[in-house]
Parts: sequence; C-alpha cells; structure tokens
Amino acid sequence: DFESSSISRMLSSIRMFCRYLITEGLRKDNPSEVLHNPGGWKRLPKALSTEDIMKLLDSIKDTQMAERDQVIFELMYASGLRVSEVVQLRIEDVNLEAGFLRISGKGGKERVVPLSEHTLEKIKVYLSDIRPGLVKKRDVPFLFLSKRGGKLTRQRIWQSLKHYARKAGIELSPHVIRHSFATHLLEGGADLRSVQKMLGHADISTTQIYTKVTTEHLKRIYEKHHPRA
Repeated sequence: DFESSSISRMLSSIRMFCRYLITEGLRKDNPSEVLHNPGGWKRLPKALSTEDIMKLLDSIKDTQMAERDQVIFELMYASGLRVSEVVQLRIEDVNLEAGFLRISGKGGKERVVPLSEHTLEKIKVYLSDIRPGLVKKRDVPFLFLSKRGGKLTRQRIWQSLKHYARKAGIELSPHVIRHSFATHLLEGGADLRSVQKMLGHADISTTQIYTKVTTEHLKRIYEKHHPRA
C-alpha cells in the first residue's frame, strides 16, 4: 500500500507525461484527466460531542490562568478559530458592541466571525477582571496574555488543552475544537457556504469534508431510531 502523498506524486508525474505527449503531437487526448488525487481518502476530522465540550470547559477552573484558558477555549468553540489565529488576536479585533471578531487568517485574508452573547460576556469579564492582572510593566496589544504578560504561544495553548482534556478524560488533537465547531453547526442546519466563511476556507471543497462527518451522524441516528434500520 502507498501513502496518499506518494500516490499524488505519481499522478502528478503521469499528468506531466501526458501533457508532454500532447505537446509533441504524439497524442490528441489526455487520459490523465480522469485521474483524481486521493483527497477523498483523507481521514475524517474528529469532533467532540457537545457533552464532551461541556466536560472539557467545566474542567477548567480555580486559578487565574484557568479562567483565562476557559475564555480561550470558549472562544475557540464559539468561533472555530485556529490556534494560530487565537494567539494573534488583538483587543481591537474584538467588537463587543456589534458582537463579532475581525480575523486575519491564512494568506493575510480577513474575515468576520459572529459571537454569541454568552461568549461576549466571557470576553468582557476577562478584559475587566482577568487580563489587567496579567499585564506587567509594559502592556502589549494582544488579547490573550501569558503569565509573564507577553504574547501567548500556540504551544502553550496546546499544552493547556491537553492538560484539561486529561482531567476531563477526553482524547483530542490540536484542531478538534475547530472541527467540533464546524460539525455542530452543520448538524444544527447551517449552510455550507456560511460555515466556509466562518472557518476562513478559501475553497469550499475543504469545508465539504465536514458534510461527510454529519452524514455519518445522521446515519447513526437513523440506525438507532428507525424501525427498519
């Protein structure tokens, strides 16, 4: 068996060879047009159940750092942000009155993500009660600060997430909260194009992989509840 990346390289070579044959007049058709990269063979993203999300968030408490972390993970689940986008968030990117975030995503592309009243309230409390205690001699423009008052790192967020996941008895990967955001939106009836915009996907085919997850979810519901299943 070959890895999908190896198959993709082989297919690329075949396509180049076919184009060469056409250029040299040795063929008129391009048989490689029917070949497709193994994109559909990707492992489906794992999403946590809403119950596991609540267990994870409930496991974060009792310290100043935990209060900060709870806001971070609440925000990630409410917005689908990448960890790299969370650490780049500036205070000015949060519009508390209008209820949205302005995100600079991959390739410098900006997008706007709406936030729930619950999440906005968490951010307000963080800004008024928690963040001032993290500021040291010189304030920085970033929304989330480290214990030393500097910019938070992706590694620190991932370490914290693993710590709380162990406490809650949950297995997860760095992107599982983002996957859960997308999956739960689609399961709730959100349209694919809106989810694409909120995730910041340049190509809707990237978002479509989540429809396979939700299709599996619907199948499980059918098999569990339908008398003919």
